Amino acid sequence: MNDRTALTAERDRIRTAHLVPRDQRPASSARGVHHVALLCADVERTVRFYQDLLEFPLTDMFENRDYQGSTHFFFDIGNGNGLAFFDLPGLDLGPYAEVLGGLHHLAISVEPARWTHLKGKLDTAGIEYAHIDGSSIYFRDPDGVRLELISDPLGEMYGNIVL
Repeated sequence: MNDRTALTAERDRIRTAHLVPRDQRPASSARGVHHVALLCADVERTVRFYQDLLEFPLTDMFENRDYQGSTHFFFDIGNGNGLAFFDLPGLDLGPYAEVLGGLHHLAISVEPARWTHLKGKLDTAGIEYAHIDGSSIYFRDPDGVRLELISDPLGEMYGNIVL
């Protein structure tokens, strides 16, 4: 058995053992994502990128309770979900890195017309992106965080119901 065949067999085994059919699946204990918290190097640059370019309204900003002098700020990414940031002045955090247990990318659903509009704004701003499957674009924020704008509805991906 080659590696790909073995990986497919393992995925199928896990799916069979753990995936409950949709009509038999219990409700989640969670209400939703309160916020996802990321780190940034420059508060104003981050606000310009997320609010001015991506059109996610800045909703609040205050001192981080865990680190004096650090700013904790939030953007509305729709549906009662927040995207939060911290700057941690004085700490040498190094560049963004994808590591086990870390963030690979953050996928944010937008209406198809808004997706086209934002794609145009990325083009105008000279932001490089990968256009995948006609409904997803992947790009990086100023600190290197990989983002995906996806025009599929919440709970769907590429024509599949995932929730």
